[in-house]
Amino acid sequence: QVQLVESGGGLVQAGGSLRLSCAASGRTFSSYGVAWFRQAPGKEREFVAAISWIGGGTSYADSVKGRFTISRDNAKNTVSLEMSSLNPEDTAVYYCAAGRTVFTTSWDRYDYWGQGTQVTVSL
Repeated sequence: QVQLVESGGGLVQAGGSLRLSCAASGRTFSSYGVAWFRQAPGKEREFVAAISWIGGGTSYADSVKGRFTISRDNAKNTVSLEMSSLNPEDTAVYYCAAGRTVFTTSWDRYDYWGQGTQVTVSL
């Protein structure tokens, strides 16, 4: 079992930055691929970024490539999402998800989810 808790969301002006964190429980966290997804009101859940459980491989949605950076610290059981050059289209609830030996953009491959953290970008 893995429990995930996101933090770091908030209100930011367009062009600003935020850092989201995902804290995980479980001694085998290093065996889990982790991803961030987001969901805006009235829209479907959308892949944002993923990081592999081995080798540090990463994947990004085209809409955030070059602006967001995902990283992990297995010693601290945390995954972070650095977000910069934010725009109102980035407004959503951001979810951290984990799956054992998973590295994919497909949300249904991830078994564990956090409760989400709200990111609001104003003009």
